[in-house]
Amino acid sequence: MSRIAKKPVEIPKGVELNFNGRQMTAKGSRGTLTVTLHEDVEVNQEDNVLNFAARDSRKSSMALAGTIRSIVDNIITGVSTGFEKKLQLIGVGYRAQAQGRKLSLSLGFSHPIDFEVPEGIEIETPAATEIVVKGCDKQRVGQVCAEIRAFRPPEPYKGKGVKYADEQIIRKEAKKK
Repeated sequence: MSRIAKKPVEIPKGVELNFNGRQMTAKGSRGTLTVTLHEDVEVNQEDNVLNFAARDSRKSSMALAGTIRSIVDNIITGVSTGFEKKLQLIGVGYRAQAQGRKLSLSLGFSHPIDFEVPEGIEIETPAATEIVVKGCDKQRVGQVCAEIRAFRPPEPYKGKGVKYADEQIIRKEAKKK
């Protein structure tokens, strides 16, 4: 069996779980998220702990038990504390400014880029070269960060572009004469 699925998920105070057939809904201070549980995975709730197990001994069922456990853990963490990712803009004249539900980016192109912020995501710009993306859904926060980074990924020679705050850019040496 998956070692990840053996680890129980604790439900923190303030999070409410509802099961409706194969649908699980988590409600917390940050919002509400729903996940559809696979029929090969069995979920048992005892007090404030969720346990996951595969219904049979097939390899795919055991792998799904670990996957569903991770998804449910991310949902519970998201509705209770939320997720946050930071991006940095590196380059002369690179700027970001949050204006309501739009993020205006100046990334060295001849025109500014206006990024429409999706529903359920908050974007802050504490400095002109920093972007903070917050939300309760881990997958959506990561997807929005990837879309913003895709406008100007960091290049390996000077390191200019949009990068994650914890990302290490492997630099290349310039061409020699």
